[in-house]
Amino acid sequence: MAYNEKLAARIRQALAHLPDVEEKKMFGSLAFMVDGKMCLAAGPGRMMCRIDPAIHDEALKKEGSSTVIMKGRAYKGYVYVDDDSLKTKAAFDYWVKLALGFNGKAKASVKK
Repeated sequence: MAYNEKLAARIRQALAHLPDVEEKKMFGSLAFMVDGKMCLAAGPGRMMCRIDPAIHDEALKKEGSSTVIMKGRAYKGYVYVDDDSLKTKAAFDYWVKLALGFNGKAKASVKK
C-alpha cells in the first residue's frame, strides 16, 4: 500500500517555511528529513513522528498514537499517529510541533 498523498501534502505545507527539508521514499512511506534527520513520515493510514524519547510515554496518551515497532522491536521516540486522529488542525499541529522540537534538539546535540 502506498503512502497517503493528502497527508504528505499536509506535512509538506507544515514544513514549507523551513530551509532544509528533503523528501525520501522509505519503508512504504514518504519521509520528511529536516536538517538531514528523519522528522515525519506520511505512511498508509498514518503519520510517523520522531519525538523526544523522554516524552514518548506521555505522548502515547493521545488518541490514535502507538509506538513504532519494526521487526519485533519497539522504537522509543518514534510514534505512529492514525489518520483519524489527525483530522483537526490542532491535532496535526501538535504532532508536527513535537517532531520539529525534537529535531531541533537533535540538531543542537550534533553541533556540540
